[in-house]
Amino acid sequence: MPAHALAEITEDHAAAPLPDYQGGGIVNLMASIAGAFGGDPGLYPLLDALDGARLSAHRNIVLFVIDGLGYEWLKRAGPGSTLFRHTVGPITSVFPSTTASAITTFLTGVAPRQHGMTGWHVYIEALGTVVAVLPFRARTGAPRASTPRWHAPAIFDQTPLPNRIPARSTVFVPKRIAGSAYNEAHRGAGVVRPYRSLPGAVAGLCEALCRGGGRHYAYLYYPDLDKSAHECGIDSPQARRRLAEVDAAYRSLLDGLRGTGTAVIATGDHGFIDIRPEHRIELGEHPALAELMRLPLCGDGRVAYCYVRPGRRRAFERYVGAHLDRQAQLCVSADLIDQGYFGIGPPHPRLAERVGDYTLLMKDRYVIKDWLPGEGRFVHVGVHGGLTREELYVPLAVASV
Repeated sequence: MPAHALAEITEDHAAAPLPDYQGGGIVNLMASIAGAFGGDPGLYPLLDALDGARLSAHRNIVLFVIDGLGYEWLKRAGPGSTLFRHTVGPITSVFPSTTASAITTFLTGVAPRQHGMTGWHVYIEALGTVVAVLPFRARTGAPRASTPRWHAPAIFDQTPLPNRIPARSTVFVPKRIAGSAYNEAHRGAGVVRPYRSLPGAVAGLCEALCRGGGRHYAYLYYPDLDKSAHECGIDSPQARRRLAEVDAAYRSLLDGLRGTGTAVIATGDHGFIDIRPEHRIELGEHPALAELMRLPLCGDGRVAYCYVRPGRRRAFERYVGAHLDRQAQLCVSADLIDQGYFGIGPPHPRLAERVGDYTLLMKDRYVIKDWLPGEGRFVHVGVHGGLTREELYVPLAVASV
């Protein structure tokens, strides 16, 4: 790495086909941030792309996480943006490349192998139900069926990153989600600053860091690009307007924090691909397959965990091989754990039960979805969770001000 560079991407990591947990992924970024403050980086190596000594020399570190910002799309949609000009290259998300798994990595500093958040829908055996973990809602088919908040500490059981950092920590999240069970469980020692608008969040962040008073870690989360990409597609005008908003916010951070000795890091939790109607597979169109399963599909549409009835595994394998081989790769879920898809090191004690018997890794741009009676139906144009470059790679933008 050049002596003057705070960050640099090597070709080895840029070519990684799977999540890189050994020095080229978002979990390694979090290890570097913790280590830069003199905290415990944990079991994951530091991010190779960051100069640890130079990062440690900063008084403050800002991590700006843009939900849905993929490297390939940023390169295509915003080549002249401030964000892209400060992007040193791609790093990888986690597996699956989805919000519940990746954001939990940002908030805890460990991969899904440790934190156990394996997708949007997670089967919690102790509760006997499937839970949408971010809104903390049981998947029963009833509209807005909530899960009692007192269950949260038993489910979200990893140490929040602010508890590992010997510095002040402030968490900026939208007001509408700031008080959720998920965010309450993961704030730890951090002070939560709810915001109503992204410019307001940037102003509050700059004010907090310019006030001084010792070293400071600030985490800023922006979810609206993800929302627009799901509803309209990542290549839609709506998504590009969100990118313009994000880029303006990043410029404002650099301008507002100039002279404070702050490293301003921006990245995404995952990228996106757009799909067409023919890429959507409805489980209801395969009743013989649904009959073989004892639970609804878990995980996400791109990575679906299947819980098969006792004694029906061979029948399940035969059906998928005969009817879905072109659209999905059938994997034994335990093999994905053993092969390191979810991370390295000791696994969460409930990891195996949260990924089912089999995993459907959807090929190309296919997704699979089921619906419970009473569930409101929707269509996503943009999707994520898989292992394409568009979904897996996120930008690493770094500036020193």
